[in-house]
Amino acid sequence: MTDWHAIITYWAVITLLVFGLYIVTASSNLVKKIIGLNIFQAAVFVMYISMAKILNGTAPIITDKINEFSAYSNPLPHVLILTAIVVGVSTTALGLALIVRIKQSYNTIEETEIRQQEQTEKE
Repeated sequence: MTDWHAIITYWAVITLLVFGLYIVTASSNLVKKIIGLNIFQAAVFVMYISMAKILNGTAPIITDKINEFSAYSNPLPHVLILTAIVVGVSTTALGLALIVRIKQSYNTIEETEIRQQEQTEKE
């Protein structure tokens, strides 16, 4: 990856991280919070994969013609990200299922309204 590609990628990652974090902290809607977490998570995935990219790197496939001077790309970061994507989808599904139960119990998905209802129940 050339230098300007890396710079653009890192700025995109930082932008996504900031947007995701802002959505999680600023929104009181629980579905929007899950979306913010997914944006933040996607930024981490892009950062991790972009750091694994090697300029002119080839796949680490062993053949009869071995070139000792070729750079090989490490496939491990990509495999780890695939695993993280599966975990992220599972976490999102669990979060959405919890939001459905919260909606059934409190008849809202707004965090502020849920806290108000809990305060009135305590009093």
